[in-house]
Amino acid sequence: MGRKLPIGIQSFESLRDDGYAYVDKTAYIYRLAHEGKPYFLSRPRRFGKSLLLSAIKAYWEGKKELFSGLAIEELEKHNPDAWKSYPVFYFDFNGVNYRHIGALEESLNTQLKRWEHQYGCKGEKIPLSERFQNLLIAAKEQTGLRSVVLVDEYDKPLLDVVDKPELQEHNKEVFKGFFSTLKSFDAYLKFVFITGVSKFHKVSIFSDLNQLRDISMVENYAALCGITESEIDTYFAEEIADFAKRRKMSVQECRKALKQQYDGYHFHPEGEAVYNPFSLLGALMEKDFGYYWFETGTPSFLVKKLKDSAFDIRKFTDRTLYASEGMLKDYTGDSLDPVPLLYQTGYLTIVDFDSIAREYTLGFPNEEVKYGFVECLMPEFVADCGAGSGNDIFTLRRYIERGDLDSVRNVLTSLFANITYTLETDPFEHYFQAVIYIVFTLLGKFALCEMHTFSGRVDCKVETRDYIYLFEFKRDETAEAALRQINSKDYALPFVADNRKLYKIGVSFDSTSRKLVGWKTAEA
Repeated sequence: MGRKLPIGIQSFESLRDDGYAYVDKTAYIYRLAHEGKPYFLSRPRRFGKSLLLSAIKAYWEGKKELFSGLAIEELEKHNPDAWKSYPVFYFDFNGVNYRHIGALEESLNTQLKRWEHQYGCKGEKIPLSERFQNLLIAAKEQTGLRSVVLVDEYDKPLLDVVDKPELQEHNKEVFKGFFSTLKSFDAYLKFVFITGVSKFHKVSIFSDLNQLRDISMVENYAALCGITESEIDTYFAEEIADFAKRRKMSVQECRKALKQQYDGYHFHPEGEAVYNPFSLLGALMEKDFGYYWFETGTPSFLVKKLKDSAFDIRKFTDRTLYASEGMLKDYTGDSLDPVPLLYQTGYLTIVDFDSIAREYTLGFPNEEVKYGFVECLMPEFVADCGAGSGNDIFTLRRYIERGDLDSVRNVLTSLFANITYTLETDPFEHYFQAVIYIVFTLLGKFALCEMHTFSGRVDCKVETRDYIYLFEFKRDETAEAALRQINSKDYALPFVADNRKLYKIGVSFDSTSRKLVGWKTAEA
């Protein structure tokens, strides 16, 4: 039996006591503790924020024994003030459904009551913010030390109700009253660390606490959560070797496949890339290249937002998604632009940066996210495309692999006939392009599939073991015109020495009937 991997483990104390593997991030904790006081960190879900906060809690509580053999033990070796036990108020907003009025207040009340019992404070008929203030005062009076405040997933009460604007505004007001204490009671605070997925800039936790340091896009903390290449070498060489052996791969092949599937997150343009820790550990545990992170939650709200806003989803992979740092760090909650939230929630990451224009280029971080996200888009745009429908990607893939052009045409005809529409003004262009993008992106899981949307290149190229397909799509033009373009532009020229059978396929769509109306093929 191999080592215990900490999949889903959020308690640092349990992790250390029960002998789970731990990627040592304690040098970061030392730096945070000695550099400043109030911090905010945004990272996607399942990225280790809760475990990090639990380790920070154990550090401030002075539980030195839990840090034996870790970097911070040596770093604090000559610090006479190290390992004091400070009063810690750890607010955890996980595990509660906030979709009804009063849920946030109930959560805060439950957490405050526990500490009020500890410090002998009375909280009946007193506003939540005053109860928090009384606790800070009592903690200092009883211990002689200032308090540590840790807030885990502060934004869950806001993200849970993104589709209920009135309730979201209510929860923002609750936060405004409650966390304003962090500014007015600064003299009672030793350290503050707040985590979340998104930074709602209109929430007073940020507008009032103007000294709060946002380290979400700071190079020195880019690898604070997640697992780097060097950390894989240090901590998981044995698991990688076992994985490779099980899959009959070399270690190098296994590492390359893991990198393509789970690596690629950049939280600063010059910072180290990190793997999604939940997915990587899941893969090492199961010794399989699954969609571990994606299976824990689907981005249904984001997918609907993309569809309703007529967002050009081709931008996900053609490197034309741009944003400023301010856009990526703050989320208004009422913005029509889904890009900041897609970045903060982990579906997009930094792939390039223009230092002069201060402009970020965004894209999918890895194949798990790419294919998982596009699979979620498919049923939103096309009805009746599930497994066994005959219109699914698996069926289409089988037809393409055996060169069955008639069946390929029938599936594409049916897919486009089942496009769902929500836009009232000329939606066909948007949906037509979106469905082509989705279908051929998903085919890329099984074959070499490339799409080009600029002039002078074939629209889609699909390569299998035995066949090469060159597709040209036209809207409100003939299939013959599409095929002529393939021939006149010599799109087949790079494959003249290839032994595989090559098909040139011109396809036409009619925007009035919203149907595939033309299909013309030729062999090279």
